[in-house]
Amino acid sequence: MIILKSPDEIAVIKEGAKILAEIVKNLEEEAKPGITTKYLDKVASDLIFKFGAKPSFKNHMGFPAALCASVNEIIVHGIPSERKLEEGDLLSLDLGVFYKGFHSDMAVTVAVGRTAKENLKLLSVAKKALEIAVKKAKPENTFGDIGFAIQKFAEDKGYNVVRELCGHGIGKNLHEDPQIPNYGKKGTGEEIKEGMVFCIEPMLTVGDWHIKRAKDGYGFASCDGSLSAHFEHTVAITKNGAKVLTKL
Repeated sequence: MIILKSPDEIAVIKEGAKILAEIVKNLEEEAKPGITTKYLDKVASDLIFKFGAKPSFKNHMGFPAALCASVNEIIVHGIPSERKLEEGDLLSLDLGVFYKGFHSDMAVTVAVGRTAKENLKLLSVAKKALEIAVKKAKPENTFGDIGFAIQKFAEDKGYNVVRELCGHGIGKNLHEDPQIPNYGKKGTGEEIKEGMVFCIEPMLTVGDWHIKRAKDGYGFASCDGSLSAHFEHTVAITKNGAKVLTKL
């Protein structure tokens, strides 16, 4: 069941989402060659508590950290470690905060230092896919319209979309209905309605879209080891369309 949120509830989620966006911005600036992802997790945790929030991910289904830090072929849910980031790595920073009774969730993928032009293209296409999807998130459209828009744009640019992971509703619980695939057909799925709050999160791979469990037991990697990119926003649906909450 999809839980609609009141304007007051959306206002609270927006407060937490702005805190989240500020923290992710700080993490992007800290992501440099030689830095460990475990250090980035500490930065995230310290800032979350500084802002009076709590980490959404820590201890969720046993996850041991506040931050999901996924490098290169790891698509999502990578556990922060002592691994030092290297020049040219692609790093997905996925973070959630719990603030005044509500969750918000966002992700960005960044290049560590200088990286190849083809890697920058992957990031650009994945980020643009999210922007296109947000525009499709409006009343009377369907979740199939969102998935179709992501898939078509990504595939037209030569990339594949991960099909075994998806976006999700969010609110008092980190994961709520509906599930929002990054592929689909126009006009299919449930109709989007004012008051819905959910996360759109395109996940693109350079190669095969199939996934496998990463060595850390939590992350998911591309099955062929190809590079991936992941971007995510929490959005609220108004009568005029989607309002991105995780945006400064």
